[in-house]
Amino acid sequence: MAENLKDQTVIGVWWSVLEKYSTQGVAFVITLVMANILSPDEYGLIGMLAIFMSLSQVFIDGGFANALIQKKTRTDTDFSTVFWINISIGLLCYILLFIFAPAIATFFKQDILVPITRIYSINLILNSLCAVNKVKLVIDINFKTQLKISLAAAITSGIAGITCAYLDYGVWAIVVQLNVQSFMTALLSFIFVRWKPAFIFSKDSFKSLFGFGSKLLIAQTISTVYVNLYNIAIGKKYTAAQLGLYTRARQFGEIVSTNLTSVMTRVLFPVLSRVQDDNEQMMSAYRKFIAMVAFIVFPCSLGLCGIARPLVVSLIGEKWSGCVPLLQILTFAYLCDGITIINLNLLYVKGKSDVVLKLEIIKKSIAVAFLLVAIRYGVTAICLSLVLYSFIALIINTRNTKKILNYGFLNQIGDLYPYLLCSLTIMAVAFLSDFVVDNNWISLAVSLILCPLIYIFLCWIFKLEAQKEMASIILSNKYCPDWFGKLIKRLYPSLS
Repeated sequence: MAENLKDQTVIGVWWSVLEKYSTQGVAFVITLVMANILSPDEYGLIGMLAIFMSLSQVFIDGGFANALIQKKTRTDTDFSTVFWINISIGLLCYILLFIFAPAIATFFKQDILVPITRIYSINLILNSLCAVNKVKLVIDINFKTQLKISLAAAITSGIAGITCAYLDYGVWAIVVQLNVQSFMTALLSFIFVRWKPAFIFSKDSFKSLFGFGSKLLIAQTISTVYVNLYNIAIGKKYTAAQLGLYTRARQFGEIVSTNLTSVMTRVLFPVLSRVQDDNEQMMSAYRKFIAMVAFIVFPCSLGLCGIARPLVVSLIGEKWSGCVPLLQILTFAYLCDGITIINLNLLYVKGKSDVVLKLEIIKKSIAVAFLLVAIRYGVTAICLSLVLYSFIALIINTRNTKKILNYGFLNQIGDLYPYLLCSLTIMAVAFLSDFVVDNNWISLAVSLILCPLIYIFLCWIFKLEAQKEMASIILSNKYCPDWFGKLIKRLYPSLS
């Protein structure tokens, strides 16, 4: 059973990484092209609508996605019931945003937000159409199909967005890109998944799923409002350009830490849900999993901090250089967020949605208090408040992990600090490279070559278990080259 669980996890993570990062890679290239054409102000306008779109998406899901994944026995009636709920809420959210678009424009003092809101929010209806299909793929740990869907949607929407940007459509290029992506995702999900909803709505199914999902809905609503509250605060207090710099810094940071964590938790949740009644097996898998997250996320986040300046200036130009210090600060917040989310996932697995809700209320109350103080001192102070909050949130979440698996904050820090020290070392190397080398491209190249090599060497010297586990996974892959397999076996003789 344990070996089967490991195989499922490895396969799931592998395809999830491919799905997320091939899509993100395409999206990143598209963003670079469009960011060189468009201005921070235009991205800032879209950032002003983020809370309304994100909150609507949370209501569309309603916690039912996680409820379906967590439920041990699911029927087609369950899926069909959730489908019709999603469609209804998607339509309602669109109608409300259409009606209140003038009020949103007045609040931010941007008249152009009226038509943008009404066109952009169409993707809420499109997203509601494919929500159940996505859940079915997650339940089956079928990220290979998700890869096909996401990649095709990203490429198609990217072509549409870049074309509109070059034709000088301005902010509308971003709107077109986002809506085309949602349309293609919805269309392809029905083509590949081949699931059709029945004309069924079951009250019993609704009550069963809502019992678990309602608390997650409230928790996710609080979390979403909190995340986007920063966009509202910056957009209202400062300029669209400053909001554009802030959202760009977050986007760069999320490409690394948030997306890596998301990739792994998408696999962790359905896999651990299958052994939710066996604490011993769950503890073994969970401890290895959290070490693997640190092994990958820590160096990527802190390495990004080190190369932030040459990376941003080289890829999207000097006009975006204002986002560099913001990005460097935020990487430390994302560092904590990765482990915090993994800990929270354990509560999902155990079905403790009431505890998740309680924690969200406590944590977000603290975060809002920090924001109210920080907003007086500028966007940099706001980013610093995010770092402080992230550390406190980690401590709070690990208290509950200790209650469930007796694996609390100090236990986790004891397992993870070697990865942190190795990651801080490569961050220092990247900063040194930027300081010594004048050319941004050369500095970037030096860091991207040296930092991974130094990190791998340090992990090998200190015999860190996650690197050995990763070596084992690579060695078991049939596509692993012979020369690389021999090198791994020489470094780790026990794997021979």
